[in-house]
Amino acid sequence: MVNPTIVMKAMNAKAGFEKRHPKFTAFFNAVVMSGLTEGTVLEITVVKPGEDPVTANMQVTKEDLDMAEELKSLSM
Repeated sequence: MVNPTIVMKAMNAKAGFEKRHPKFTAFFNAVVMSGLTEGTVLEITVVKPGEDPVTANMQVTKEDLDMAEELKSLSM
């Protein structure tokens, strides 16, 4: 059973993230929420102050898409 207090905390955290990072939210909505397809490559680079960038990528599989659909069914 889902705890309503935890759901409210998560929704507030999500709203705060979207307010602090509107460009990332717009990017995420435009690219990811528009529907990824199998074979799409996602790449992320993390740049910490004073350190070299670190980059990783992944190719989206059918199993990844299935998991994303399951997670969507849990969202409010």
